[in-house]
Amino acid sequence: MMTTGSPTRSTADRILGIETSCDETAAALVVRGTDVLSSVVSSQIELHQRFGGVVPEVASRAHVELLMPVVSQALVEAGVADNEVEAVAVTHGPGLVGALLVGLSAAKALSLVWGVPLVGMNHLEAHLYAAFLEEPDLEMPMVFLLVSGGHTMLIVMEDHLRYRVLGSTLDDAAGEAFDKVARYMNLGYPGGPVIDRLAVDGDPTAISFPRAMAHDGWDFSFSGVKTAVVNHVRKHPDVDVNDVAASFQEAVVDVLVDKARRAAREVGAKGLCLAGGVAANSRLREKLLDVCVADGYRAFLPSRAMCTDNAAMVAAAGWWRLQADGPSAMTIGAEPSLRLPSI
Repeated sequence: MMTTGSPTRSTADRILGIETSCDETAAALVVRGTDVLSSVVSSQIELHQRFGGVVPEVASRAHVELLMPVVSQALVEAGVADNEVEAVAVTHGPGLVGALLVGLSAAKALSLVWGVPLVGMNHLEAHLYAAFLEEPDLEMPMVFLLVSGGHTMLIVMEDHLRYRVLGSTLDDAAGEAFDKVARYMNLGYPGGPVIDRLAVDGDPTAISFPRAMAHDGWDFSFSGVKTAVVNHVRKHPDVDVNDVAASFQEAVVDVLVDKARRAAREVGAKGLCLAGGVAANSRLREKLLDVCVADGYRAFLPSRAMCTDNAAMVAAAGWWRLQADGPSAMTIGAEPSLRLPSI
């Protein structure tokens, strides 16, 4: 049973977070789940660009080389000595198994050497807690739209550590669809930022792409719109790239925002929050804010630094988990398909 409300179990407040679930090597120092002393992220985008996507083996090797220097930098920037770290929180799933193992192994070693608790963290839960690093007073229940390269989820946060997953993607995640469309059109990697940039000069009504499952339950499906883009470009090779980008982006954003809006009404939410890498998309941020203004919800749009994978969110969520559940066992393993705990 998960504990909610005010944490009481642990006195460990200064948490070192470690994140290596995919292609970002990150470490951060966070105090009591809200005060970020440092947050260091080493991106591997340039390593993977020539492949058009993340290569697991390349990612794992890069984490091995980068992690300890990143941890050292986080400690220096925070002005915290080794013996002042009170717990180590690390992502143990979901993600790429090899990448997860690098971070998990390092975190276990540091926990043992320093004699401090280890906290194994769910990467999805950590993304939700990125919001509380910038807005600690968010009122619940909140509806979170968690959108990234690997996940698209609609989540109700009833209280701290208490969630209900309303829906998730049945095929491609939204970020994955952005990357695949960009790859087909030779626009570069990662696809999301490129399409977002091109869409500014395009007409979002130029091409009518499908809005799959827009009014059907809470789950998402973006494989169809991706295929529709590919077929349209094949049939119309001279089509304006900016119009394709804008029309495709609009189709994806419409579905995301419409479902989040309906979910907020359904559960009586106090507000709507974005989370995950795709939360940096300018059109998604704009439309969600418009909906919140129209419907009277509080909107939370994370800074772009908190949209991408980072260790500050891991440390923040780790503080709450440590208070509620205590330390994780040293036998904890990497779980590439780990699910968000749901009430």
